[in-house]
Amino acid sequence: MSLSSGTKLGRYEIRAKIGEGGMGEVYLAKDTKLDRKVALKILPAEVASHHDRMRRFVQEAKAVSALNHPNILTIHEIDESDTGHFIATEFIDGETLRERMRKGPLNVSEALDIATQIASALAAAHAAGIVHRDIKPENVMLRSDGIVKVLDFGLAKLTERKTEAVDTEAETKAQVKTKLGMVMGTVGYMSPEQTRGLEIDARSDVWSLGVVLYELLTGKTPFAAETPNDSIAAILTREPAPLDENTPTELQRIIRKSLQKKADERYQTVRDVFLDLKNLKHALEFAAEIERSQFPSPKAASAGAANRSENAAALRSAAAQTQNSLPQPTSSAEYIVTSIRNHKRGGSAGSLILLALIGIGLWFFLFRPSGGKQIESIAVLPFVNESGGQDAEYLSDGITETLISSLSQLPNLNVKPRASVFRYKGKEINPQTIGKELNVPAILNGRVVQRGQDLSLFVELIDLALDKVVWSQQYNRKQSDLVSLQSEIARDVSSKLKSKLSGADEQKLAKTYTTNPEAYRLYLQGRFYWNKREEKDLRKAMDYFNQAIALDSNYALAYAGLADSYAILSSYGFMPVSEADPKTLEFARRALSLDDTLAEPHAAIARQLAQHDYDFAGAEDEFKRAMQLNRNYATAHQWYAETLTYLGKFDEAFAEFRRALEIEPLSLPINWDFGRTLYMSRRYDESFTQFKKTVEMDPGFARTHRSFAELYRIRKDYTNAVAESARFFELSGQPQNAVLLRESFAKDGWVGYLRLATAANSPLKENNWLLARAYIELGEKDKAFAELNNAYESRTGVAFLKVEPQLDPLRSDPRFQDLMKKVGLPQ
Repeated sequence: MSLSSGTKLGRYEIRAKIGEGGMGEVYLAKDTKLDRKVALKILPAEVASHHDRMRRFVQEAKAVSALNHPNILTIHEIDESDTGHFIATEFIDGETLRERMRKGPLNVSEALDIATQIASALAAAHAAGIVHRDIKPENVMLRSDGIVKVLDFGLAKLTERKTEAVDTEAETKAQVKTKLGMVMGTVGYMSPEQTRGLEIDARSDVWSLGVVLYELLTGKTPFAAETPNDSIAAILTREPAPLDENTPTELQRIIRKSLQKKADERYQTVRDVFLDLKNLKHALEFAAEIERSQFPSPKAASAGAANRSENAAALRSAAAQTQNSLPQPTSSAEYIVTSIRNHKRGGSAGSLILLALIGIGLWFFLFRPSGGKQIESIAVLPFVNESGGQDAEYLSDGITETLISSLSQLPNLNVKPRASVFRYKGKEINPQTIGKELNVPAILNGRVVQRGQDLSLFVELIDLALDKVVWSQQYNRKQSDLVSLQSEIARDVSSKLKSKLSGADEQKLAKTYTTNPEAYRLYLQGRFYWNKREEKDLRKAMDYFNQAIALDSNYALAYAGLADSYAILSSYGFMPVSEADPKTLEFARRALSLDDTLAEPHAAIARQLAQHDYDFAGAEDEFKRAMQLNRNYATAHQWYAETLTYLGKFDEAFAEFRRALEIEPLSLPINWDFGRTLYMSRRYDESFTQFKKTVEMDPGFARTHRSFAELYRIRKDYTNAVAESARFFELSGQPQNAVLLRESFAKDGWVGYLRLATAANSPLKENNWLLARAYIELGEKDKAFAELNNAYESRTGVAFLKVEPQLDPLRSDPRFQDLMKKVGLPQ
């Protein structure tokens, strides 16, 4: 019975039916706990009721779920509800390979790409002792971004039948027998040993992959016949029809070797198939690039496009002839090595030409001419956490931030900052749209899967001009290798971007700051919580940073993290300045004593010197040092602009804000702070527009509502000022104060609010700086000055003394001039 939309199976809510078959019905559903799309397979009652089949299926599904491979469908869980047993898997937005093949023939490049990804998935499964047994186009899906997913590892066991005969009615039906003399698989894709009911191993999957690859190129299986029994006879006795003469010779060899009827004469591992397919793919890409590109020799350069095509064609032809004239080793890599060895022994003209082809390929990628455009800007999108739990979120976010930081060190490469890219986290947006919004020609994205101590990363680089994935790589590591992994990925990405690295650049990419993997993991967790900017999260971040330092007392980044945490705690009013500032300085200086090339500690020290110590000259030196060390550290530009605002240097402040917003156009703190400086400079209309823009970016950013209230206040629009203040309290987790504020204003107007704010033991708990402004509006100047002096002693807000518009009624008072001198502000 079909399930209707809205039906709930545990945490899953049915959205639509998307398929059905022998395995049961398949539905698109929403995981209401993790807020993601999933596919639910509802198992037939006759299958679920067979305890032995269910036990074996669950056992194998568990093994498959532990593979964590980007080309293997992820199984989230197996469970049951009142409706029956079901399997929750990742939802694939795409089509089956069969559906793709029905649309028309695939070219060699497409076929190679698909087959290589299938081979990669099978290699991972075989390494875990799992044989698929039913590789066919129906069990392969293509995502819209080109990623291949292999489905139904072990699921054929669910359709086990009592009879031992092969189904002769439908060639695409799967049958499974698990003992000697039993048959399992799909007839057209079965290996000879499968059709005979013999015991099978991983080499049977090699055969099936060869069949799929043959079909991709020709549109039909190599042993197609009128009946399944005829197909079995063909598999056992007949050779496949030759491939088209335009099919690359090496590809013909790979298919021919995969389809050897004796398993011992076939590829012995699918990894060897994967390596040969991958090497061939790269070789063909080299040839294609050469044909499109200009050769480095002057003669070739002047010959024009026609000669370049002729030369590339001649080289491909010569390489093919050479390949045919040489013995065929096991893999393409061995083939190249063998050619070089033959040349060293005396060699032939053929191997010289082959070496020339390889050399030109290397020249193209390492020293491509100016006509080949180097990618100069990139966005590293938030890596997707596919580990199935929020507790690993810090890892995917941390790896993203580390890559942004590492790649930002490279010359001539503009890397979009965290604030610009993290707004795309968890959203399914077309890469072209992201590229236009961020104005970048390339995007790097990835997925992270953590299972115990095993870590799998799949990274891909998308060239938006070509609208294709130009590079992808899978990294399988232990968590103990996490420290070195980020620099390895950064180097690989840099290479694919055609960045020319000096020795110093290489050192920057290789820099890891700690050799302790657990300390690095704790640091990533600390930064994950620090980015939330709420008091409880900042304190949790500090705990992780301290744990990292306990494991590595020389971990500079962890000390920098502590300095940043204390700086934000005091700046946001979560901790008294007198308690936070000494800690900020202590940990920032400790970080710099370990590594004086870090920009962040310099900026943290500078902000404290300006905001709380009123040492504006010292702050300027530290800010300039921070920006010299990291020209793309937007926060340093923002805080320096804020310091220039204290001094009334608005034009210089605006220039720094513009620079900060060029780097991080979507940063909420920077956009909000820019609006504040516009307000301080009395450009109220522009300030209003800027605050409105910031609210539209994120209506939940509380501080913008507080600033909006101050702007309405200076305009004497008290109704909106109260509304915005109340909204600030609501977003800050103080709904009771929001209610109290509205009630006071409704009862006694604006004066009612001012009396509430200045009352002894007021629940609003406003700081001295804010209380001073309330007393000014009440006409109580003496109390206002008393609060300003208290603010000076507590180092709270007084840096804005020169420019705050609400203080204008006090400026003619000599006490105000004395306070300005104490702070060190110019008159």
